[in-house]
Amino acid sequence: MKATIHYIEQELNGLYPKTEVRAFTRLIIEHVCKLDYTQQILMQGMDLSEAQRKEITQIVERLKAFEPLQYIMGETDFCGLRLKLTPGVLIPRPETEELVQWVSETGLPANSYVLDIGTGSGCIALALKKLFPSANVHAADVSEAALEVAKENALINNLDLDFIHADIVKWETLKWHSYDLVVSNPPYVRESEKKLMQPNVLQYEPETALFVSDDDPLIFYLHISDFAYKHLHPGGWLFFEINEQMGNKIALLLEKKGFNAIESRKDLFGKDRMLRCRR
Repeated sequence: MKATIHYIEQELNGLYPKTEVRAFTRLIIEHVCKLDYTQQILMQGMDLSEAQRKEITQIVERLKAFEPLQYIMGETDFCGLRLKLTPGVLIPRPETEELVQWVSETGLPANSYVLDIGTGSGCIALALKKLFPSANVHAADVSEAALEVAKENALINNLDLDFIHADIVKWETLKWHSYDLVVSNPPYVRESEKKLMQPNVLQYEPETALFVSDDDPLIFYLHISDFAYKHLHPGGWLFFEINEQMGNKIALLLEKKGFNAIESRKDLFGKDRMLRCRR
């Protein structure tokens, strides 16, 4: 196994940061050899089969083309859940796990109604259902393909959600429940920020789940806040993941809409990444 680890690190050296290469190596070995990190340390002298070496070589070649590892493996971990992923569904980020953690700290009364808008893989909705088993969790997305993946992830993790096919920009055309909490990680990267993105994001992840125009960067926050003000119970919470450069503008928008207790929080990188407010 030592030779295989050296091969992976050598092939990816210079293409990705060293810390990311080490993480890739651990995940590849875990995926192909079914060994957790502790087992990998203890079994470094283990010989890999020809089939295992071939699969690892194929994964490395795809990584060299900057294809995301999560798409290559077809799965990822999020808040202790194993999630299926396909191209066309946004890869969940650690920052979004922090958003879920913040919601969990806020708490929910028993039998609450929760809505995740733009659910994608279902990561936020499923994590909240796991944390709050008595909650009635609804997951909405404009993409039918994404909803199919989210439904599979609900089955994989034995969690019961209600799924809604909806374009939140046109929320007024549909009938909705009333909610105790609404959460969303909407598209928020401006088109002008594309030049700052890594190739594995730009070439493979769905643009519609990432980008908004520079002319109207708050479009989803505007529509979601209008929706939430109408459909949240008094005292209900609204949580957002946000563009680090747009926090003040989003907070001002929410204040004008009539929300209170507006508060932001930084992510693990020290960037303004989350915002919550109350109806």
